Amino acid sequence: MTLEKITKIIIEKMSHLEVSHFGFTPLSKPLTFEFYEEWLKENLNGEMSYLKDHAPIKKNPQLKWARARTALVFAMPYYPHPEKKMDFPLKQARLSLYAQGYDYHFWFKDRMNQLCTLLKAEFPEEEFLSFTDSSPILERDLARRAKLGWVGKNTCLIHPKKGSLFFIGEIYTSLTAMDSPIELLPDFCGTCTRCIDICPTQAFIEPRKMDATKCISYLTIESRSIPPENLRDKMGDWFFGCDLCQTVCPWNEKIFKGQLNKEAQLVMKENDLDILIEELRYILTSSGKKLEKDFWGTPLARAGSFGLKRNALIVLGNKKLGELKNEVLSLVHHEKLGPLAEWALTKIQ
Repeated sequence: MTLEKITKIIIEKMSHLEVSHFGFTPLSKPLTFEFYEEWLKENLNGEMSYLKDHAPIKKNPQLKWARARTALVFAMPYYPHPEKKMDFPLKQARLSLYAQGYDYHFWFKDRMNQLCTLLKAEFPEEEFLSFTDSSPILERDLARRAKLGWVGKNTCLIHPKKGSLFFIGEIYTSLTAMDSPIELLPDFCGTCTRCIDICPTQAFIEPRKMDATKCISYLTIESRSIPPENLRDKMGDWFFGCDLCQTVCPWNEKIFKGQLNKEAQLVMKENDLDILIEELRYILTSSGKKLEKDFWGTPLARAGSFGLKRNALIVLGNKKLGELKNEVLSLVHHEKLGPLAEWALTKIQ
């Protein structure tokens, strides 16, 4: 009865929260933990050492949240973006779809907190804690157990009627879910390998197993280093993140019906190219403080000044934008960006 009551409350608030679907599952050991542990042992997490540090909590959530018994799991669509930033500084730089607005770590967490407040009012003796990606949780495993989708060959969660362009958020509660066998959604990927085939850097070792150090999203967001030279050409004009393994997915094509044109940025009109050049010039010549101010509250703030300038050099090099030669020359003697600036010069000359 308790979970039925919670379900009723969530359904009543779904349109306000703008979540597309939700479910719940007991908080037990993740189904994929052994696979995850092996992935970490192979050092496929790159510089993301926190993934190893947090592994014990992911295996046993009660190590950190002693009263947690059940996870309420939510899917929040990000295309079209629900929290657009009207004065977003970039119009033509190629960004992942999720990054084209305010950072979901803030606004999605706020919505989850609102729901926690409602649930706490109904169940004052229980605990409700919200999470959105920044806590030690194997989110896709939880979401799979809560029947929000299956894990595709691109490692993303896919729902047959919702696609994969959604964030995952959770509420941990001390309420106990019914102890019944976990029923998973079937895997509908079939023999399709579009996501694996399209990856420019061949980041997929095998279906559902990614080498993060080759993923364009990792290289442009999480990494604090200069990408290896053998990967730079393959990164193309992606300035922040990459969506190719999702936009090519037949399930997303079916749902979004041609809206996800993966080739749109590859052939630019002259005016659009001029805008891109000015955007990259702005990135390369702005101070760290200005970039921090301009991108505050957006996902791009995560890359920091170094990451944004690094990404700009890679894009201009791959697009051979000689118009930015002077800006590149000014970075040749930069302590960290110097070698990449030298590479970019060879590409544009």
